[in-house]
Amino acid sequence: MAKTEASVLIIGTELTRGIIQDSHTQRIASALTQLGMDVRRSVIVPDDGSIAKMLDVCLLDSDVVVITGGLGPTSDDMTRRVIADAAGVPLVLDQDAWDELYRRVGERIHGANEIQAYFPRGFRILANPFGTAPGFMGTVCRSGRTTTVCCLPGPPAEMQPMFFDRALPELARLYAPGDTGRDEYSVFLVAEAKLEELCASCRREGVIWGTRFQRYKVALYLAGGSVSARREMAEDLRRLIGEDLFLDGDVDAADLLCDLLKKEKYTISTAESCTSGWVAKLLTDRSGASEWFRGGACVYSQEAKIRLAGVPEDILETDGVYSLKCAASMAEGIRKSLGSTLGAGITGIAGPDGGSPENPVGTVYFGFSAEGMQTQAVRLVFSSPRRDFIRLRSSVACCILARMYLEGRCLLDRTSCWSYI
Repeated sequence: MAKTEASVLIIGTELTRGIIQDSHTQRIASALTQLGMDVRRSVIVPDDGSIAKMLDVCLLDSDVVVITGGLGPTSDDMTRRVIADAAGVPLVLDQDAWDELYRRVGERIHGANEIQAYFPRGFRILANPFGTAPGFMGTVCRSGRTTTVCCLPGPPAEMQPMFFDRALPELARLYAPGDTGRDEYSVFLVAEAKLEELCASCRREGVIWGTRFQRYKVALYLAGGSVSARREMAEDLRRLIGEDLFLDGDVDAADLLCDLLKKEKYTISTAESCTSGWVAKLLTDRSGASEWFRGGACVYSQEAKIRLAGVPEDILETDGVYSLKCAASMAEGIRKSLGSTLGAGITGIAGPDGGSPENPVGTVYFGFSAEGMQTQAVRLVFSSPRRDFIRLRSSVACCILARMYLEGRCLLDRTSCWSYI
């Protein structure tokens, strides 16, 4: 059986001039290859109408063409018109898309934005919850060959979820043999590149996967193969990564903690050093957070740890700022000070300076204290060299650990298998 031929076209003058880096080609081409397609070409073209010439070439030898970019409201956003001309159909208004766009931009829709509610007749619209430009996909016939053309927006935050959640499952249904089932997971604290490596090491026959970096996690999907093959691959990954970091479905670490706090009518207070209030932000991003969040203190200096978090001076003198005892004392002190059910303390070295052989950059200590429960503290070492990533992952880790602590688990036992953070 002949392989499905595919082409990838990336539109963007800033890409062709090297102003920004292309992040789409590898993701799209890799996912199509895993579907069993032969990717004949991946081409970057500027916003000058070059897409029309390249599309003509692709339609002669490709069963699938994926295009990103050119769906905005400006005059150089030509993708929808080029596709309509290639298909020999007019652009027509989609009322649902118009209503949604009006909800987002209001009266501005009557200017340049209006074109974003028009699509080639007969093409299926791909919703865009993260931007104003929906995508679309349909077929174009040329010289006796029928090609599925999938058009996606250019910004990565819009393109990736649309491609992986909407377009790719449809392409799998159309072109991948066997079971077209799809399972989704949320992976925390693991770098996307490392997750790709782990997926390759756990692969099962017929199963394809895709990863999508999100700010506080990596979304992973497994598709194709058999149900048992996907399940076996997922369980292998769960064992490698840690069951507390590999969760079913599209979930958020802070939401899971807040849901538990709300359900049990618990409250939480935070004393943060290296994360400087990031955990407090995560816990208060949801409306109604005053129901479960009592307050927090950003305790960067030793004096702040003593005065605001109640850390005894002798702990700082004997064990130091970066220690299990300091984190535990911070948790106990902030809990008692604000009268919350749970106290969380975080102290560590986000870098790039300040590390030592005993506490290298990326070392973070977490402490948790609750009334009627034994205080626990745990040390994690994050592998990322970047200060922002260490702080971000530490904040997410705090939410995960706090939930585990409230559920009565031993943090040291549970985190000992976290080998890839």
